[in-house]
Amino acid sequence: MERWIGRVALVTGASVGIGAAVAKSLVQHGMKVVGCARNVEQIEKLATECVSCGFTGTLLPYKCDLSVEEEISSMFAWIKGQHQGIDVCINNAGLALPEPILSGKTSGWKTMVDVNVIGLSVCTREAYMSMKERDVDDGHIININSMSGHRVVPSANVHFYSATKYAVTALTEGLRQELRETKSHIRATSISPGIVETEFAYRLFHNNPEKAATSYASIKCLKADDIASAVVYVLSAPPHVQIGDIQMRPVEQTS
Repeated sequence: MERWIGRVALVTGASVGIGAAVAKSLVQHGMKVVGCARNVEQIEKLATECVSCGFTGTLLPYKCDLSVEEEISSMFAWIKGQHQGIDVCINNAGLALPEPILSGKTSGWKTMVDVNVIGLSVCTREAYMSMKERDVDDGHIININSMSGHRVVPSANVHFYSATKYAVTALTEGLRQELRETKSHIRATSISPGIVETEFAYRLFHNNPEKAATSYASIKCLKADDIASAVVYVLSAPPHVQIGDIQMRPVEQTS
């Protein structure tokens, strides 16, 4: 990770869960991390924690709604003005809503697409442009995907969510191909976790917290720090090594 010391990373959805763990880990490794989310107060608390721990990097909180393109554009303009641009983009923000294909609300589908697919794509485009205009040829774009982007589980509540994650799988491979076509050495990686014990299930089943708790109690789940470790592993790979996708799940998870 030595070559990333002092360089700039963007981590979306950095207020809780996987995003917070990734942001903290990158700061610990000496990076300047712009952590964005709608709830910036939690990122501010994490930034204070990083200072208290004596980490060599810096966490820079930024309030941004990734479903609004204008806010994403403003964020990248701020990063350019304050820090020249970004070298690493971690597209972590995402959400699932219990909206089945046969009975779900269109508004819920649109929300998932706006954040999980469009927001991710806008951040990817802007990250690439930021790297290109500064002749950064060793940058990295990492999409925090899901095992739901590789198989469909028999649960109607997550079928549409799974469709958005299949899109992330296709977008990551499409990005890799487009980067090769431009002769760029910027790398693209997808990290696809199975069940991770975060706030995810509690948001999905916000009307039934017992169901959310049960989903985590049934097996020994992955932790957010496990995904942060995978991000560090990917970034630590030599510049000539392209890691396309990491699929990781709890040992006890059957699908």
